[in-house]
Amino acid sequence: MAMKPDEFYDLELSVFTALEGKLANITTERELDSYVERITRSIHPTAAKEEVDAVIKDAKAFGDIDKYINDDNIEDVMINNTANIFVYKGDVGEVKAPEKVATKKDLALMVARMKMYNTHSAANRNIFDVHLPNGSRANIVETPLGSDITIRNFKNRALSVLDLINVEEFSYTMAARLWLYSEGLSIRPANILLGGMPAAGKTTLLNSMFSFFRPEQRVAVIEDTYELNTVTQENCVRLETNIDMSMEELVKNTLRMRPDIIIIGEVRGAEAVDMMTAMNIGKVCLSTIHASTSREIVTRLEHDPMNVNRDIIPLIDVLVVISRIRQGNFYKRKITQVSEIAGIETQVLLSDLYTYDYKTRKGSDILPSITYRDTLAKLTGYPPTEIILEEQRRAKVLEKLNVIGVRDLAGINEYCKEYYDNQGKALAKLGLQGLGTLE
Repeated sequence: MAMKPDEFYDLELSVFTALEGKLANITTERELDSYVERITRSIHPTAAKEEVDAVIKDAKAFGDIDKYINDDNIEDVMINNTANIFVYKGDVGEVKAPEKVATKKDLALMVARMKMYNTHSAANRNIFDVHLPNGSRANIVETPLGSDITIRNFKNRALSVLDLINVEEFSYTMAARLWLYSEGLSIRPANILLGGMPAAGKTTLLNSMFSFFRPEQRVAVIEDTYELNTVTQENCVRLETNIDMSMEELVKNTLRMRPDIIIIGEVRGAEAVDMMTAMNIGKVCLSTIHASTSREIVTRLEHDPMNVNRDIIPLIDVLVVISRIRQGNFYKRKITQVSEIAGIETQVLLSDLYTYDYKTRKGSDILPSITYRDTLAKLTGYPPTEIILEEQRRAKVLEKLNVIGVRDLAGINEYCKEYYDNQGKALAKLGLQGLGTLE
């Protein structure tokens, strides 16, 4: 005899609750199906095959929101209890969805489904961060009114520097500068902080720079929740904070893991001092930070809760600021400031190399690097003019890659590997041998 709707609801809720945290490490669909079937049978031995199959199917789906969490054009999905659902699109901002979660029971079932993939031991059982099967992150806060859920979507195809150029976030010349900063002529990559307000595109820009890392570099990535796409780096360790391991502890621990580059998803507290310590012993560090100008980045570093000593802030080479700028009914992300740290007098000295004018909606030409360029010149023996020519050469390379359609993270990274191995041969491959090489 078939179950009544309420009986089937109770069965699914019991199964999903029993499976909390159990599905996170299952890697195949067949294994998941078998596991869910076994738990369903243990809870309701007489359930019909059709009913068991329905539980298995529902364990792998989230209903109306599936189309949103699998849409690369949607960055966030906001489920405000049973009141409504909003989605965040990068070009237009927040948009109210036509759907909403119909009842408290439906909401409870959705949350139970998500918690099956929970990996965190939470100190507060009313707050959860869950990695969904597609890589998206769900933040769940349970209140007396029910549950509020915010889902940060995971892009199946992470945006590359060329994708960002094509949406006019920055120019080829700026991208070439980021390439030079990231790789440092194999001698001295730059320590970089990417500043911006929430949803400005800091993580996206940081992720795009993975294309430029050298293949022999060991990269340690530390995040509160996994967001970066590290597919280009074979020798990469990924760490995630939880209630037992703070960001500060993980940053300290990376120094025992022999990294060449340490990437911190976002620096916001005491870990800033440990990041600076890593720079001081020769590790290259990149991170994002909430700030709207280069000067504000420095101010945040100097004050509570980071409390970085002003004397060591010049260990950071470059500050890049990204902003969301409204243009008519749409938003565009733009690099709005690039500064190099040039030393200390009564305050940290900033050399602005690029600024965006909000009135004219145009950016200045990026000025030649001075402080960092001179550092490279000293360490490599190349004259500053050769380093400037190399940057121009890389801009041409990126433009050519875009023209021939090599635009994805992995494709750009593969070419960069060839470029590092044999610059002349790599340039000839693109028909750019007339540009010369770095001698």
